[in-house]
Amino acid sequence: MAGALIGGLLKRGYAPHKISVVEISEESCARIHTQFGVRATTNLQAAVQDSEVLVLAVKPQQLHEVASKLAPLLTSQLLISIAAGIRAVDIARWANSSMVVRAMPNTPALIRSGVTGLYALPAVTEDQKHAAQSILTAVGSTLWLENEAMLDAVTAVSGSGPAYVFYFIEAMQQAARELGFSEADAKSLVLDTFLGATKLAESTDEEVATLRARVTSKNGTTERAIMNMESDHVKQHIVAALHAAHQRSIEMGDELGKAG
Repeated sequence: MAGALIGGLLKRGYAPHKISVVEISEESCARIHTQFGVRATTNLQAAVQDSEVLVLAVKPQQLHEVASKLAPLLTSQLLISIAAGIRAVDIARWANSSMVVRAMPNTPALIRSGVTGLYALPAVTEDQKHAAQSILTAVGSTLWLENEAMLDAVTAVSGSGPAYVFYFIEAMQQAARELGFSEADAKSLVLDTFLGATKLAESTDEEVATLRARVTSKNGTTERAIMNMESDHVKQHIVAALHAAHQRSIEMGDELGKAG
Protein backbone atom coordinates (compact mmCIF):
# COMPACT_ATOMS: atom_id res chain seq x y z
CA MET A 1 0.00 0.00 0.00
CA ALA A 2 2.90 2.36 0.69
CA GLY A 3 4.18 1.74 -2.82
CA ALA A 4 0.71 2.45 -4.23
CA LEU A 5 0.58 5.77 -2.39
CA ILE A 6 4.04 6.79 -3.56
CA GLY A 7 3.24 5.84 -7.14
CA GLY A 8 -0.08 7.66 -7.00
CA LEU A 9 1.46 10.83 -5.61
CA LEU A 10 4.14 10.84 -8.29
CA LYS A 11 1.47 10.37 -10.97
CA ARG A 12 -0.35 13.38 -9.49
CA GLY A 13 2.75 15.51 -9.98
CA TYR A 14 4.38 15.40 -6.56
CA ALA A 15 8.12 15.99 -6.86
CA PRO A 16 10.13 12.88 -5.83
CA HIS A 17 12.46 14.96 -3.64
CA LYS A 18 9.48 16.02 -1.52
CA ILE A 19 8.72 12.42 -0.53
CA SER A 20 10.84 10.66 2.09
CA VAL A 21 10.54 7.01 3.00
CA VAL A 22 11.90 5.44 6.18
CA GLU A 23 12.91 1.79 5.90
CA ILE A 24 14.68 -0.56 8.27
CA SER A 25 17.57 -1.52 5.95
CA GLU A 26 19.88 0.22 3.51
CA GLU A 27 19.01 -2.45 0.95
CA SER A 28 15.31 -1.57 1.14
CA CYS A 29 16.16 2.13 0.89
CA ALA A 30 18.18 1.54 -2.26
CA ARG A 31 15.38 -0.50 -3.83
CA ILE A 32 12.76 2.16 -3.11
CA HIS A 33 14.97 4.96 -4.40
CA THR A 34 15.66 3.02 -7.59
CA GLN A 35 11.99 2.22 -8.11
CA PHE A 36 10.48 5.64 -7.39
CA GLY A 37 13.32 8.17 -7.29
CA VAL A 38 12.23 9.38 -3.85
CA ARG A 39 14.44 9.91 -0.83
CA ALA A 40 14.78 6.81 1.32
CA THR A 41 16.59 6.60 4.64
CA THR A 42 16.94 4.51 7.78
CA ASN A 43 17.19 7.71 9.84
CA LEU A 44 13.76 8.27 11.39
CA GLN A 45 14.68 11.54 13.08
CA ALA A 46 15.97 13.14 9.88
CA ALA A 47 12.84 12.17 7.96
CA VAL A 48 10.51 13.45 10.67
CA GLN A 49 12.11 16.85 11.08
CA ASP A 50 11.91 17.50 7.34
CA SER A 51 8.25 16.48 7.01
CA GLU A 52 4.82 18.01 7.58
CA VAL A 53 2.86 14.78 7.05
CA LEU A 54 3.88 11.28 8.13
CA VAL A 55 2.09 8.26 6.68
CA LEU A 56 2.30 5.25 8.99
CA ALA A 57 2.24 2.41 6.46
CA VAL A 58 3.21 -0.46 8.75
CA LYS A 59 1.54 -3.64 9.94
CA PRO A 60 -0.92 -3.15 12.81
CA GLN A 61 1.30 -5.19 15.13
CA GLN A 62 4.21 -2.80 14.46
CA LEU A 63 2.33 0.45 14.95
CA HIS A 64 2.76 0.74 18.72
CA GLU A 65 6.54 0.48 18.41
CA VAL A 66 6.71 2.95 15.52
CA ALA A 67 4.40 5.49 17.17
CA SER A 68 6.36 5.27 20.42
CA LYS A 69 9.60 5.98 18.57
CA LEU A 70 7.98 8.98 16.89
CA ALA A 71 6.66 10.48 20.14
CA PRO A 72 9.83 12.38 21.17
CA LEU A 73 10.46 13.57 17.59
CA LEU A 74 7.08 15.10 16.74
CA THR A 75 6.27 18.78 16.81
CA SER A 76 3.18 19.59 14.73
CA GLN A 77 3.35 16.92 12.02
CA LEU A 78 0.17 15.22 10.87
CA LEU A 79 0.10 11.45 11.32
CA ILE A 80 -1.90 9.38 8.83
CA SER A 81 -2.30 5.74 9.76
CA ILE A 82 -3.37 3.17 7.18
CA ALA A 83 -2.98 0.28 9.62
CA ALA A 84 -6.18 -1.72 9.97
CA GLY A 85 -7.97 -1.96 13.29
CA ILE A 86 -5.98 0.45 15.46
CA ARG A 87 -8.00 3.43 16.64
CA ALA A 88 -6.86 7.02 16.29
CA VAL A 89 -7.03 7.65 20.03
CA ASP A 90 -4.60 4.78 20.67
CA ILE A 91 -2.20 6.07 18.02
CA ALA A 92 -2.45 9.54 19.58
CA ARG A 93 -1.68 8.09 23.02
CA TRP A 94 1.34 6.16 21.78
CA ALA A 95 2.72 9.04 19.69
CA ASN A 96 1.79 11.71 22.25
CA SER A 97 0.13 13.69 19.47
CA SER A 98 -3.49 14.55 18.74
CA MET A 99 -2.77 15.31 15.07
CA VAL A 100 -3.96 11.93 13.80
CA VAL A 101 -5.98 10.90 10.77
CA ARG A 102 -6.94 7.26 10.44
CA ALA A 103 -7.45 5.90 6.92
CA MET A 104 -8.88 2.62 5.66
CA PRO A 105 -7.94 2.10 2.00
CA ASN A 106 -8.57 -1.11 0.07
CA THR A 107 -6.35 -3.08 -2.29
CA PRO A 108 -7.62 -1.59 -5.60
CA ALA A 109 -5.55 1.40 -4.46
CA LEU A 110 -2.70 -0.57 -6.02
CA ILE A 111 -4.12 0.39 -9.43
CA ARG A 112 -5.36 3.79 -8.22
CA SER A 113 -8.97 2.58 -8.12
CA GLY A 114 -9.32 2.26 -4.37
CA VAL A 115 -11.75 3.78 -1.91
CA THR A 116 -10.61 5.09 1.47
CA GLY A 117 -12.57 5.90 4.59
CA LEU A 118 -11.05 8.76 6.61
CA TYR A 119 -11.50 9.94 10.20
CA ALA A 120 -9.69 12.83 11.87
CA LEU A 121 -9.29 13.54 15.56
CA PRO A 122 -10.82 16.92 16.57
CA ALA A 123 -7.42 18.64 16.84
CA VAL A 124 -6.64 18.06 13.15
CA THR A 125 -6.94 21.32 11.20
CA GLU A 126 -8.85 21.81 7.96
CA ASP A 127 -5.55 22.29 6.13
CA GLN A 128 -4.29 19.00 7.52
CA LYS A 129 -7.51 17.24 6.52
CA HIS A 130 -7.07 18.65 3.02
CA ALA A 131 -3.48 17.33 2.96
CA ALA A 132 -4.66 13.87 4.05
CA GLN A 133 -7.37 13.81 1.40
CA SER A 134 -4.90 14.94 -1.26
CA ILE A 135 -2.63 12.01 -0.43
CA LEU A 136 -5.35 9.37 -0.38
CA THR A 137 -7.16 10.61 -3.50
CA ALA A 138 -3.92 9.83 -5.34
CA VAL A 139 -5.03 6.18 -5.19
CA GLY A 140 -8.81 6.51 -5.54
CA SER A 141 -11.89 8.07 -3.97
CA THR A 142 -12.30 9.09 -0.32
CA LEU A 143 -15.10 9.30 2.22
CA TRP A 144 -14.81 11.37 5.40
CA LEU A 145 -16.51 10.00 8.50
CA GLU A 146 -17.73 11.98 11.52
CA ASN A 147 -17.61 8.94 13.80
CA GLU A 148 -14.52 6.72 14.03
CA ALA A 149 -16.69 3.70 14.80
CA MET A 150 -17.88 3.89 11.19
CA LEU A 151 -14.37 2.91 10.09
CA ASP A 152 -15.18 -0.59 11.34
CA ALA A 153 -18.11 -0.55 8.92
CA VAL A 154 -15.86 0.77 6.13
CA THR A 155 -13.47 -2.10 6.88
CA ALA A 156 -16.31 -4.62 6.58
CA VAL A 157 -17.79 -3.16 3.39
CA SER A 158 -14.96 -1.76 1.26
CA GLY A 159 -11.77 -2.72 3.11
CA SER A 160 -12.58 -6.43 2.93
CA GLY A 161 -14.96 -5.94 0.01
CA PRO A 162 -12.57 -6.85 -2.82
CA ALA A 163 -12.19 -10.31 -1.28
CA TYR A 164 -15.97 -10.85 -1.45
CA VAL A 165 -15.99 -9.85 -5.11
CA PHE A 166 -13.02 -12.13 -5.85
CA TYR A 167 -14.84 -14.96 -4.05
CA PHE A 168 -17.90 -14.53 -6.27
CA ILE A 169 -15.67 -14.31 -9.35
CA GLU A 170 -14.00 -17.57 -8.31
CA ALA A 171 -17.38 -19.28 -8.10
CA MET A 172 -18.54 -17.99 -11.49
CA GLN A 173 -15.26 -18.98 -13.14
CA GLN A 174 -15.56 -22.47 -11.66
CA ALA A 175 -19.09 -22.80 -13.04
CA ALA A 176 -17.94 -21.54 -16.45
CA ARG A 177 -15.18 -24.16 -16.56
CA GLU A 178 -17.64 -26.88 -15.56
CA LEU A 179 -19.88 -25.72 -18.42
CA GLY A 180 -17.08 -26.32 -20.89
CA PHE A 181 -15.10 -23.09 -21.18
CA SER A 182 -11.32 -22.99 -21.05
CA GLU A 183 -9.58 -21.31 -18.12
CA ALA A 184 -8.81 -18.23 -20.24
CA ASP A 185 -12.30 -17.92 -21.71
CA ALA A 186 -13.95 -18.44 -18.31
CA LYS A 187 -11.83 -15.67 -16.84
CA SER A 188 -12.57 -13.31 -19.72
CA LEU A 189 -16.32 -13.95 -19.65
CA VAL A 190 -16.64 -13.47 -15.90
CA LEU A 191 -14.35 -10.45 -15.51
CA ASP A 192 -15.94 -8.63 -18.45
CA THR A 193 -19.37 -9.38 -17.00
CA PHE A 194 -18.37 -7.86 -13.64
CA LEU A 195 -16.80 -4.84 -15.30
CA GLY A 196 -19.81 -4.24 -17.55
CA ALA A 197 -22.34 -4.66 -14.75
CA THR A 198 -20.39 -2.29 -12.49
CA LYS A 199 -20.13 0.34 -15.22
CA LEU A 200 -23.86 0.05 -15.91
CA ALA A 201 -24.71 0.45 -12.22
CA GLU A 202 -22.36 3.42 -12.00
CA SER A 203 -23.83 5.12 -15.06
CA THR A 204 -27.41 5.32 -13.80
CA ASP A 205 -29.32 6.65 -10.80
CA GLU A 206 -31.52 3.55 -10.76
CA GLU A 207 -31.26 1.11 -7.88
CA VAL A 208 -29.27 -2.06 -8.53
CA ALA A 209 -32.39 -4.03 -7.56
CA THR A 210 -34.15 -2.43 -10.55
CA LEU A 211 -31.26 -3.29 -12.86
CA ARG A 212 -31.31 -6.87 -11.60
CA ALA A 213 -35.07 -7.13 -12.13
CA ARG A 214 -34.69 -6.03 -15.74
CA VAL A 215 -32.38 -8.96 -16.44
CA THR A 216 -34.68 -11.38 -14.61
CA SER A 217 -37.33 -12.29 -17.15
CA LYS A 218 -40.35 -14.30 -15.99
CA ASN A 219 -39.67 -18.06 -16.27
CA GLY A 220 -36.26 -17.33 -17.78
CA THR A 221 -32.75 -18.54 -17.05
CA THR A 222 -31.83 -15.63 -14.79
CA GLU A 223 -34.97 -16.11 -12.70
CA ARG A 224 -34.07 -19.78 -12.22
CA ALA A 225 -30.59 -18.81 -11.02
CA ILE A 226 -31.87 -16.08 -8.67
CA MET A 227 -34.53 -18.41 -7.26
CA ASN A 228 -31.83 -20.97 -6.56
CA MET A 229 -29.74 -18.41 -4.68
CA GLU A 230 -32.79 -17.11 -2.82
CA SER A 231 -33.75 -20.61 -1.69
CA ASP A 232 -30.22 -21.00 -0.30
CA HIS A 233 -30.47 -17.57 1.40
CA VAL A 234 -27.35 -16.36 -0.40
CA LYS A 235 -28.16 -12.67 0.14
CA GLN A 236 -28.74 -13.19 3.85
CA HIS A 237 -25.45 -15.06 4.15
CA ILE A 238 -23.59 -12.22 2.42
CA VAL A 239 -25.15 -9.65 4.74
CA ALA A 240 -24.29 -11.82 7.75
CA ALA A 241 -20.71 -12.15 6.51
CA LEU A 242 -20.29 -8.37 6.43
CA HIS A 243 -21.68 -8.10 9.94
CA ALA A 244 -19.13 -10.73 11.03
CA ALA A 245 -16.31 -8.72 9.42
CA HIS A 246 -17.58 -5.59 11.18
CA GLN A 247 -17.54 -7.35 14.55
CA ARG A 248 -14.00 -8.64 13.95
CA SER A 249 -12.83 -5.11 13.13
CA ILE A 250 -14.20 -3.92 16.48
CA GLU A 251 -12.47 -6.81 18.26
CA MET A 252 -9.15 -6.02 16.54
CA GLY A 253 -9.37 -2.42 17.72
CA ASP A 254 -9.89 -3.63 21.28
CA GLU A 255 -7.07 -6.15 21.11
CA LEU A 256 -4.45 -4.05 19.34
CA GLY A 257 -5.22 -0.91 21.33
CA LYS A 258 -4.21 -2.53 24.63
CA ALA A 259 -0.50 -1.98 23.99
CA GLY A 260 1.22 0.73 25.96
